[in-house]
Amino acid sequence: MARVHLEISGRVQGVGFRWFARERARALGLAGWVRNRADGSVEVVADGPDDSVDVFVRELRAGPPGASVSGVRSLGEPGPDLPDPFAIHR
Repeated sequence: MARVHLEISGRVQGVGFRWFARERARALGLAGWVRNRADGSVEVVADGPDDSVDVFVRELRAGPPGASVSGVRSLGEPGPDLPDPFAIHR
């Protein structure tokens, strides 16, 4: 099992990025959440099988149509309890 806590920067708000992340995470069977941050970035926490988390991170680096990801930064370990199914936080 793998867990990631990421900050995604670039043009990632107002382009459906949170919904994209939720749908991809659910399709891959991941638990966790995604939310917009005040600085214009998106924060993502996900865990699940190593291969699924790797695929998810690759997909986040590309983003949905209309997004332009300029950076993906690890934020370290999140807390122990993650929602399942994957959720959008506000």
